[in-house]
Amino acid sequence: MSRPQPPKPAKPIVGFFLKERSLAADIAGMLQARLGPVDMISPWLDFDFTSYYEKEMGAPLFRRLMVFKPLIEQTRLAAIKRMTNELETTLQRGGQRRVNIDPGYLLPERFVLATGKNFTHRIYIGEGIYADLTLIYRKGAFRTLPWTYPDYADRRLIDFLTLVRNKYMIDLKKELARKPDALPGSASPDAGGEFS
Repeated sequence: MSRPQPPKPAKPIVGFFLKERSLAADIAGMLQARLGPVDMISPWLDFDFTSYYEKEMGAPLFRRLMVFKPLIEQTRLAAIKRMTNELETTLQRGGQRRVNIDPGYLLPERFVLATGKNFTHRIYIGEGIYADLTLIYRKGAFRTLPWTYPDYADRRLIDFLTLVRNKYMIDLKKELARKPDALPGSASPDAGGEFS
């Protein structure tokens, strides 16, 4: 019989895309006030996999990911998504969004995003929010799934998330060493089973 154990703390990651790159500093400040210091930032990437958002936000659009130092409990994801929804509203101009913010988290075995839209593979996590399993880590690399958003399937973004995972594994070991009772009976964070 399996015994319930506390889950590993997760590495918070917030992706966003926008037209006006000059907004990035304001967005970073707002997010840091709520999630703590930034640990890593991706390069700017063109967000050109769809034209869906151009009518509302204009074009061209650019994507960036921000990674935050403090690890979080996985159960915070819904509240974080609601917070980023509020930030989107705060930054609106003339009732139009200027930025789309996608919070999520990374674990040794997967990368998860939060969304307000239900779908077959998404799991409800409360507060009107669903968890989207976006990438899995298997056989030493992140792997896409049939429903992975095209921009998150981009090799450059996956390479960045791999660097984030490497840093997270170090942070996780330190966290577990600092709080050895945080995960009673848990395996080493390197022990990913079939996901290693």
